[in-house]
Amino acid sequence: MSDLEHIRVILDADHGIDDSMATLYLASQPTIEIVAVGTVHGNAYSDQAAQNALQVLDTVGLGDVAVAIGAAEPLAQDVDIASMVHGLDGLGGVARDCGRRPIAESAAQQLVRLARAEPGEFVLLATGPLTNIALALRIEPKLPSLLRRVVVMGGAVGIPGNAGTHAEANIWHDPEAAELVFATFPDVTLVPLDVTLSTWVGSAGLTAIEEAPSNPANDLLRGMLVKYEEFNRGVSGRPGFPLHDPLAAMLVVNPLLAEYIEAPISVELRGEHTRGMLVVDRRPGTAFDAGANLVRIAMSVDRDAAIAEFLKGVLR
Repeated sequence: MSDLEHIRVILDADHGIDDSMATLYLASQPTIEIVAVGTVHGNAYSDQAAQNALQVLDTVGLGDVAVAIGAAEPLAQDVDIASMVHGLDGLGGVARDCGRRPIAESAAQQLVRLARAEPGEFVLLATGPLTNIALALRIEPKLPSLLRRVVVMGGAVGIPGNAGTHAEANIWHDPEAAELVFATFPDVTLVPLDVTLSTWVGSAGLTAIEEAPSNPANDLLRGMLVKYEEFNRGVSGRPGFPLHDPLAAMLVVNPLLAEYIEAPISVELRGEHTRGMLVVDRRPGTAFDAGANLVRIAMSVDRDAAIAEFLKGVLR
């Protein structure tokens, strides 16, 4: 990938705190154009997530980027909102009405419209449950061939989940949608907890954020992180927070930060204790099911480079 390659991104997110940090990062990158945003249930309700996305975009001068409200609930289970992590508003209590409103079409409709208009042009970055993408497939079955590639933050491969013993939250929030995406799209990069939890922004990073100059973007970041850092400190027993969605955004910009394996992925849909678990077939190639999609899975990352890149990108 050329250092100067222009990447046009459609962001599909449940705009909580880490999705918003990913947006702040992408907005700082000269090679990235955020074309549109669709929101989904997960960290916040999808309509609140849309307001959060509008607020973040306006904060960084991207008030012309369209935001569409997406799925309010999963395909086959009740909706569940992670307010204990992101607060009731999804932004740790700092959400504000920026005066702009989402567009009339749904996130799935927006995705299909853009992909049809410019086939092969867009990278889809999904940092929430994959419900909108599954719904877009119902509208346009050819969608996998219309997108340049798909990058998904989600799943746990070799470590425990964070929404249960085996399942990661984005996959657990809609396992059926995730199963459909992994089975259908030919070019998916997965950024699981295995790498995102290794990129832990600790005390030094917190100090850098606290001491950054006051401006709208830095102040928004500091405000969001009060709740997020408090939650993560309570879970881990150490100061700081992981770069879940921001790392996926960084790998859109620079895939070489990570090392990958390729393997087919299924999602457990019926296990009493394992619903939402990723089943990653890492047997030798001859054992793969014929015709199964190979998912590119980030399994290790240059931690120090990723944290430095995040701080450089989000602190203005």
